[in-house]
Amino acid sequence: MMIIFVILVVIASVALGFIVLVQNPKGGGLAGNIGSFGNQFMGVKQTTDVLEKGTWTFAGIIAVLAILSTLLFKNANNSDNFKKDIDKVDTRIPTK
Repeated sequence: MMIIFVILVVIASVALGFIVLVQNPKGGGLAGNIGSFGNQFMGVKQTTDVLEKGTWTFAGIIAVLAILSTLLFKNANNSDNFKKDIDKVDTRIPTK
């Protein structure tokens, strides 16, 4: 099951990277967002781009998979194996 999560995270990461690289740079950074507020206020509404929706979707998928994997696989090392390893350790004090 852990392998499935790893494969899904890798696929989502590659898709996210591809979508980010395909997008046109809009530039402006924070100043561009503040400057476009006037256009939105005057009634010109920007439509959300498909690539932007894809970016948020794949970022969300990666986040959900990461959280689920931590919840589901928090005992992935299996404490039984740890106990077996501890039992193998020789704890006797050597005598002279």
